[in-house]
Amino acid sequence: MFFAVGAIFALIGMAWGVQMSATHDHTLSPAHGHLNLIGFVAMSVFGAYYALTPAAAVSRIGGIHFALTVVTVLVLTPGIAMAITEQGEGLAQIGSLLAILTMAIFVYTVLRHGVGPVGVTHPAE
Repeated sequence: MFFAVGAIFALIGMAWGVQMSATHDHTLSPAHGHLNLIGFVAMSVFGAYYALTPAAAVSRIGGIHFALTVVTVLVLTPGIAMAITEQGEGLAQIGSLLAILTMAIFVYTVLRHGVGPVGVTHPAE
């Protein structure tokens, strides 16, 4: 699901970039950049990790991590746009805290489950 939703966010981000280019209005570039960074890049990295580490993927925390990452993108992106257009910074601040929480969950998950399938000996070990 990380890959599927990440690809959707990437498509939206690319379309938004084309729209900004066509209108010559790049005011919301920071919001566009965060949509691509968290919505596509981070979600793809998370998806790759969960594909490599099936035990983490099926864990309850994996599902929570996915849902929180989606919520983070849906809150942070418009929040940044609102902050840029002077409509308030509250949503961007909440989105920023969610982004930190999302990464903290990822750190916890990696430390808890390691990387790779359980019981597989890696050459470096």
